[in-house]
Order: sequence, then structure tokens, then C-alpha cells
Amino acid sequence: MPEKLGRLTGWGRTAPTTARILERADRAELADVVRAADGRGVIPRGLGRSYGDASQNAGGLVLDMTAFDQIHHVDTETGIVTVDAGVSLDKLMRQMLPHGLWIPVLPGTRQVTIGGAIAADIHGKNHHVEGSFCNHVLAIELLTADGEIRTVTPDGPGSELFWATAGGMGLTGVVLRATVQLKSVESAYFLVDTERTRDLDDLMSRLMDNDDQYTYSVAWFDAASTGAKMGRAVLTRGWSAKLDDLPAKLRNDPLKFNAPQLATVPPVFPSGLLNKLTVSAFNEVWYRKAPKERRGEVQNITQFFHPLDIVGEWNRVYGPRGFLQYQYAVPYGAEDTVRKSMEIISSGGAVSFLNVLKRFGAANGGPLSFPMPGWTLAVDIPITDDLGPLLDKLDQLVLEAGGRLYLAKDSRLTADAFRSMYPRLAEWQKVRDAVDPRGVFNSDLSRRLML
Repeated sequence: MPEKLGRLTGWGRTAPTTARILERADRAELADVVRAADGRGVIPRGLGRSYGDASQNAGGLVLDMTAFDQIHHVDTETGIVTVDAGVSLDKLMRQMLPHGLWIPVLPGTRQVTIGGAIAADIHGKNHHVEGSFCNHVLAIELLTADGEIRTVTPDGPGSELFWATAGGMGLTGVVLRATVQLKSVESAYFLVDTERTRDLDDLMSRLMDNDDQYTYSVAWFDAASTGAKMGRAVLTRGWSAKLDDLPAKLRNDPLKFNAPQLATVPPVFPSGLLNKLTVSAFNEVWYRKAPKERRGEVQNITQFFHPLDIVGEWNRVYGPRGFLQYQYAVPYGAEDTVRKSMEIISSGGAVSFLNVLKRFGAANGGPLSFPMPGWTLAVDIPITDDLGPLLDKLDQLVLEAGGRLYLAKDSRLTADAFRSMYPRLAEWQKVRDAVDPRGVFNSDLSRRLML
């Protein structure tokens, strides 16, 4: 089986490492590789959209799973599909929409594989009412460290391994195939309410007041403004549009989805292009261009979910040093933590124009699954020499509030902080150690966090 050496990073383009990469292996070959793994181990990798080092394995082997890209079974009556782990959400969406079927949970990009969606237990704008991705997974075919393939489900025998895999960052085995429950829709469009909020208090009040009336909800906030304007935001919320909701010109082909990539960012942007001046100006324009209030606007998938997907390699705009997305979740009652974190970000020299605040609903059974009932905040910050102390302050705030960081976005959390943030870690380790006693599945993340 041919391997090649490759330099890998996450989407944030930080901390590159070199590993052997195995491409286009079949199931039997993957099983042989796993059985024969050396001390550096193996880790599966999809489209590389984890921001940090979760799918890197310095000096070890990385299994490129993108060739496993077949949709094997579709039941249009029940909405149940069985797909390979390397199928992207983009491909699944394009092939299922003509049948009136919709992916139950979408993150901020469609360029994520099914295996990656399970490994990170991705969430979207609808967690407050519909949970995360693994809430909708009915079964997983998992290649474990002994080279065997096990089918695990969320209930019954094997459920502990299912939930350890949900959010387990690829460290329990290789997801080969999954059975997923899709949703029925009448159109590929959404009815969207947009509101501009004055400040953080106004934003959080509106979210708490009637957020559960909407299937999808997210707020972009201005991370550069301070004082009375701090936390001012554009709040967009909506639900799937029914056929009768659409204007006449869209009713002839209500399930049409066409989202070509319009451009690719070249690798020429210097570090420092995104600075306090440029980001403050962008945030001002973005806030002002939004309507103060608009109800029932029909938007397509790209408008509402994935505006960044129309630009390829958009992460290059942060320059060669890359960036990190700092995302935390804190429980309800920790609203002051959200306020203090915004103050630290806006006054501490960090710059960010991709800033999100939203609510999470109930957690699922995954010990390492990120969402918890409460608030989640995310900011994209360019890497600078003086960023460390600011992030350490944020870590401490999150820890004191009983919150946690998202492993799919993380690239620098310490092992001690991680153990404090995830109180069910020992439960996860017990399952992982039983299924992988040799420590076959390894990554840069697992070594950094001493997993």
C-alpha cells in the first residue's frame, strides 16, 4: 500500500507536522494497517476542517478517508440513509435535496465528511431545539484497534462505544460507514427574521425570550466595539420554508440547490492584514448594512448557512501564521462570563470579524461531546506573538464558570485545563482503553492533551 509523506495542518493553518499519509486503501487494507500500527499510531482524516491538530499525527500514519465516498442506501419514505465516512455534507445535501430530504445538523461549512461530523459531534444553528449531529445517527460501522469492524448504536449493546466515538476526535477507531436519520423538507429555502440589537444585554434578552420558536438561530456580534456598544449584534433566526411560503418564481423548482464556488483566495496575504483598524471598519459596515428588523425573508442555503463556502481557501486571508477559532460553552447563569470574555477580547488587542453567539440545548450521551445547555461564543483570531496571555485569561474565565472549549477548534489547550473542562473524561478513557489497549489511535491533539 503506497504511502506518501505530507505536511498537515488544521483549517487554522497553525502547528504543521509531517506524517505518512495512506490514500485510497480498501477496508481490508485499513484493517491490516491498524493491526500493524507502530508506536506513533494512526488517525483518520477527512477534509481537514478541524481548526487545530485533531487529524494530524506527527511521525505517524494518517488515513485519508475521502475515497470512501459512496451513498449506499436511501429510504425516501423514512429519510434513513447509509453512507460512507468520506461522504461530504455537501455531496449528501446535493443528492438528498431532490428527494425532499435535509441534513439534520449543519455546521458553518458543508465541506465536512460524515466521519468528521461524528468525530467532532458537530453542532449548528439548531442545537437549542434539535441537538448535535450524533443525536441523529442511528448506527456506526467502526474499525477498531484489533482490526475488527463493529456496528455500534446509541442504545443497547455497544452504546458506550457509540457515545465515546461521538465527539471522540477519531481516537476510538475509524468510522467506515454511518446510518443517519434525515429530515423531510418542502424546499431548499428558509424564512428568516433579522434583527439588529443594541448591545449584549439586548441580544441575550431576545435570545432568551423566544429563541425556541425558531429552528435555527445565530447572532453575529461586533467584537471590536466597547462601552455601550459592546456586544451589539445582528441576530438571524428562521426555519425551513414550506412550498406555500415561497414566491411564485421559486415554486416551480423549490428543491433546487446551486452553490458554485466563485473564487479561491490565493496564498499571498501577509500576516497583519487583519488588524484593529481594518476589522473595526468591517464590523461597522457589517452591522450597519443589516436591517434593524426584517421578518419572513426568503433566503437560500448559502445565504443563511454557508456564505463562506462560496470562497475557496478563505483561511488564507489570515496570512501564513494562520489563526485560531476560540470557541467555548458555558452554562446558563454564567452570563457575566460572556460579558467579561467580550471585554477581554475587545479591549485586549485581539481582532476578529467572524464572531458568533448562540444558545445550546440539552447535551447528549457523549462524554467528550462539546455542547452543554447554555451559551456558546466563538471568535476567529489571527495568530500574533502576544496572543497567549489573552487566551489564558479566557481559559480561566471558562474554567471558573464550569465551561469548556471545543476540541474541533482547539490547538493550544493544556492537558490540565482539558481535564477540568471535561468531567466525564475518565468515563471516556475507560471505554477507549478497553477497545484500544495498545493506544493505536493517536494524534497530535491526543498527545498534547495526554489522552
